[in-house]
Amino acid sequence: MQNGNIKYIWELLNTVPDPEIPVISVVELGVIRDVTFTNNSFVISITPTYSGCPAVKAFQDDIRRCLSQNGIEKFELKIVYYPAWTTDWMSQETKDKLMNYGISPPSKIVVCPQCKSDSTNLISQFGSTACKSLYKCVECLEPFEHFKCI
Repeated sequence: MQNGNIKYIWELLNTVPDPEIPVISVVELGVIRDVTFTNNSFVISITPTYSGCPAVKAFQDDIRRCLSQNGIEKFELKIVYYPAWTTDWMSQETKDKLMNYGISPPSKIVVCPQCKSDSTNLISQFGSTACKSLYKCVECLEPFEHFKCI
């Protein structure tokens, strides 16, 4: 399957879930920056959400497994730190998936994913991962995570 079909590789990568937020793929998260085909090998450029992101090894392993299981034998995973990842790389569809999953998507106004109220209070700068913070809704009283704007 080393035929240089970059579109196929993007399709495969879009099936790899983010290890910390499985409702979205690594493509939807925006960490897959580029896919090229050179010298009969694919080069996949990855920009972590931040330089110390603990999920990087997990999604590299998941990408390797996905490609290998689909007959892609020659590829390189290349970590790229510039330009720095930003939540601006997430589409509205991805943000909607986060909201439906129960995580308030990146936005200047923090909205409760349960009742959609914007009357919320910060509980902690850090949620289950460093890229999320913990909030509580004033209206429905439910705690929830908010994906930080980066």
